[in-house]
Amino acid sequence: MTVETGQDAPDFELKDHAGDAVTLSSFRGRSAVALVFFPFAFTGVCEGELCHLRDDHADFDAAGVQVLAISCDPRPALGRWAEEIGVPYPLLSDFWPHGEVARAYGVFNEALGCANRVTILVDADGLVVDRFESAGLGEPRDAARYRAAFAALG
Repeated sequence: MTVETGQDAPDFELKDHAGDAVTLSSFRGRSAVALVFFPFAFTGVCEGELCHLRDDHADFDAAGVQVLAISCDPRPALGRWAEEIGVPYPLLSDFWPHGEVARAYGVFNEALGCANRVTILVDADGLVVDRFESAGLGEPRDAARYRAAFAALG
């Protein structure tokens, strides 16, 4: 099932790259959240996208949006990659049960066993206010689309 705009965002708990538990519901009433699903750590397009989010992090802070980047990679791999690329936001491991959160949001790629390149913007009340994706796994999302999504927060 694909989660659409106007629906409640399914809650989840995942480990971040440091091994700490992160729940979507912990942000409710505090900030909006950009769920940035990406296919694989240590790949060029994913690194480019996540580094762009790192470099534009002030835009997210100004909009009151917490970035949570999610892949089906194991947590230790995400930990190593987070150190290498120096991201200021959590990289969450949806490794086991494999792709459970990506499936709940309708973004799991069954053929490849990874998340598709999809962003879901959740407001502080837990509602999905925007959803966008790239044209394919090998193509990055349009970076300007994030700023356009912030307008949906009102």
